[in-house]
Amino acid sequence: MRRVEIERSRLKIMENWKKVMEKASLEEIMKAANHQHLVVPAFNIPYLPMIEAIIESLKEIECFALIEVARPDINRFEARSFAAIKKEFDRCKDTAVARLHQDHVPVIDEEGKEVDWKLLVTEAVDLGYDSVMIDGSRLPLEDNITITKAVVDIAHPAGVLVEAELGAVMGHESGPMPPYDEIFASGKGFTSPEDAAYMVQKTGIDWLSVAIGNIHGAITGAAKDQKKVQARLNIEHLKKLAEKTGIPLVLHGGSGVRKEYVLQAIQNGITKINVGTEIRQTYEKAYKESGNQVRAAQDALKEKIKEIINQYYEMTQTARKIAEALY
Repeated sequence: MRRVEIERSRLKIMENWKKVMEKASLEEIMKAANHQHLVVPAFNIPYLPMIEAIIESLKEIECFALIEVARPDINRFEARSFAAIKKEFDRCKDTAVARLHQDHVPVIDEEGKEVDWKLLVTEAVDLGYDSVMIDGSRLPLEDNITITKAVVDIAHPAGVLVEAELGAVMGHESGPMPPYDEIFASGKGFTSPEDAAYMVQKTGIDWLSVAIGNIHGAITGAAKDQKKVQARLNIEHLKKLAEKTGIPLVLHGGSGVRKEYVLQAIQNGITKINVGTEIRQTYEKAYKESGNQVRAAQDALKEKIKEIINQYYEMTQTARKIAEALY
């Protein structure tokens, strides 16, 4: 009898998965995804119409993702502002399949300039973003921890989650990057498991972006239109990070990483993967080839989102599966 009741409850929750996801906090969703080895893609938005297309795709395939925007999306493309992104997200949002994240607020940017990180983070918190990301990875460890803890103190009282970064995820720096094989073989910039554990303990962050061979796509000059280097990931190093930190880990520079490494990473601690270059180039190409038709670009993007989640990550109905785990 008990088994029958359990099965009935399971069926009921699957019928009402949207209600479960709408009520769940992002913290609950990410922890459930982490425990179930489900990936939550985070899609960067350099063009406002991309938001609607991504959410439409997520609803069709019943998968969960984050919509995110970073300073370069605003400064170098056409995202306009954090407020504009929030307004467009609210216009077409479905919290059962998507939440809003402020991506990559650096303390020191890729050109070595100081950034008013407190202003930007406070803006996102006040606007009602679900999570924010502070990047103090270019600072000494203790300075990174101090500023990250300050962000936690701003965000957590408002119910906003915090992602931090430790290690050097290369690709956005000005000037030429060293050969990729040289970076990977040397482990240059890889996140230290011991430092990561120390940072989590000192700051109370919710997620940590790590460097394990991943790189960002170029965002300036002619290189921004070129295909990214096909990156690899050091899975053994990732396992150590997951064991030491005990929180969801994040992979920045997710576009272009070889599939076999991505699938292994998802099974070994990576819960959030940032995707920017691949979807931006898909949207831009379709927009240009269609004679600047937004709908054509959105349609191409919708198919790319489905391909990334269902075929590249080999994930299906992740929103439903997270809901079942939460019940």
